[in-house]
Amino acid sequence: MKTKKQLSLKQRLNEEHTAGFIFVLPFIIGFLAFSAIPIIISFCLSFTRYDILGSPTFIGVENFVRMFTDDDKFWKSFGTTFFYAVVSVPLKLIMALFVAMLFVKTTRFTSVMRAVYYLPSIMGGSIAVAVLWRRLFASDGVINAILGTDIAWLGRKDTAIWTLIILSVWQFGSSMLIFLAGLKQVPVSLYEAATVDGCSKVGQFFKITLPMLTPVIFFNLVQQTINAFMAFTQSFVITGGGPRDSTLFYCVYQYQRAFEFHEMGYGSAMAWFMLLVIGLLTALIFKSSTKWVYNESKEG
Repeated sequence: MKTKKQLSLKQRLNEEHTAGFIFVLPFIIGFLAFSAIPIIISFCLSFTRYDILGSPTFIGVENFVRMFTDDDKFWKSFGTTFFYAVVSVPLKLIMALFVAMLFVKTTRFTSVMRAVYYLPSIMGGSIAVAVLWRRLFASDGVINAILGTDIAWLGRKDTAIWTLIILSVWQFGSSMLIFLAGLKQVPVSLYEAATVDGCSKVGQFFKITLPMLTPVIFFNLVQQTINAFMAFTQSFVITGGGPRDSTLFYCVYQYQRAFEFHEMGYGSAMAWFMLLVIGLLTALIFKSSTKWVYNESKEG
């Protein structure tokens, strides 16, 4: 009897394991086909000269040497992307936190307004929105009509990049919702105690709200920094990298090298360099978090 029960239990566990494996199998196949295998292939191609049509030729680190020493556009695109990330990410987080604080108190229309403010984050990376944005900032667009000016926003080096930054800041919906969830976790008793002590609203924000939100700020900072360095659609559709490469994002230049100039090996090398940069920046943010992120378990 005991043996039969053991066999029955073992058979049931095997069936559960099989069912679990079947359910995760689509993810495993998708991960291998669209992530793991392409990553391995791109790493191998980064050491080759490959024009897509022919066979790859091994050239060692020649792509990387050329990238760092003989390609001015590489450094220009990297600098443009770095500037875009450094400016747009803080502005987006500030806007997201500001709007989140407006929606902390629930009213009859709060849910509708949250959805309205979140919509740009859903549509922001689409081709349709990029085309619409290009029309808004055209010489005969709505922005000039409202301001009563005739500025070629997308045709000037000093203004074109800012149109893309404004678009990025406009897509603050996802960060806003995360900030909103973090604000709802701040104990009300802290604000009550601060009010009794005579602390102003501004003082409560800097002494209570911001410190308690640092874990959420940290999460949004990492996520938005990565997204900023991977920006593509804005530059590719709205400005095409112009004028005079002033909005040429790194991913756009990588795309041009890989698919327009048929230098897939060089494009793969560029991809791995950006992966290294993003990994390094993420590591620095994680390293610095020990000095400014509030950790309840460590604080006791």
